[in-house]
Amino acid sequence: MNVLVVGGAGYIGSHMVRLLAAAGHVPVVLDNLSTGFRQAVTAGELIVGEMSDRAMVTQVLGDHKIDAVMHFAACALVGESVIDPAKYYLNNISATIELLEAMRAVDVKQIVFSSTCATYGEPKVVPINEQTPQQPVNPYGFTKLAIERALSDYAAAYDFGYAALRYFNAAGASPDGVIGEDHDPESHLIPIVLQTALGQRDHVTIYGSDWDTPDGTCVRDYIHVDDLGAAHLAAMDRLKLGEGLCVNLGTGNGFSVRQIIEACRKVTGHAIPAVEGERRPGDPPELVADARLAKEKLGWTPKYTDPEQIIETAWAWHSANPSGYDKK
Repeated sequence: MNVLVVGGAGYIGSHMVRLLAAAGHVPVVLDNLSTGFRQAVTAGELIVGEMSDRAMVTQVLGDHKIDAVMHFAACALVGESVIDPAKYYLNNISATIELLEAMRAVDVKQIVFSSTCATYGEPKVVPINEQTPQQPVNPYGFTKLAIERALSDYAAAYDFGYAALRYFNAAGASPDGVIGEDHDPESHLIPIVLQTALGQRDHVTIYGSDWDTPDGTCVRDYIHVDDLGAAHLAAMDRLKLGEGLCVNLGTGNGFSVRQIIEACRKVTGHAIPAVEGERRPGDPPELVADARLAKEKLGWTPKYTDPEQIIETAWAWHSANPSGYDKK
């Protein structure tokens, strides 16, 4: 298939591009490079542009005879979404609708959408299954939920076939170390801990040590980026026009902040100083996936279930590319 990967120069999108090419598909990348990198695109053609440019996207879809779209181009910082919600409404909702309308103009009706566990807000029951009420507590989560609802309406009215994949905590890098995670600012725990191991930070801050969890720190479900990509491939193969699928993507295993720091110490051999800080408003104490539906509907199970395995791939990337893509 010819697949347009919107946001394909970013962290998860770039890993997806490699997996698509390896599976025999033809990826075409559309990215504005605001947070992505040319160097991360290791297969297919890169087109620099905005998904909000309906005319341009319509032309790209037609010229490249695109069969399906994968959408990774969201703004995705929870804190920023609270401070600057307009950015999130404009990009995550308005620009995505322009993308969907471009698809509709040339009769491309298959899309795999990167959604998030942030649509659930602060769930009362963990592990979280797909029947958990979706009650997002920040603009980021709300904008993702809005597009899930839009896709459902497009499927009913316009015969779209879609999958909305609700990620838990994406982590890791390509096993061969060619591409990895490079954000500025960095907000993900594992790269922050590894930057501390590299001496780029003085310490890791633990945001709250009195949560109602076994060791008092927040618990999260870490899913390897290539496992996410494998789920996208499986979802694309199962798209049906006029129907939608929403599933969680996680390992079903929760690990605390302290456990992740300790695993990073073991993998890197560095001491990695940690300092306890205050809780961050809006941080749920525990987010762990019930991903049984993904196994049932997609035939998918994650390969990386041990955080040390995930961290090993991340450490190989960060230690070889301490300045990321731009400063190599």
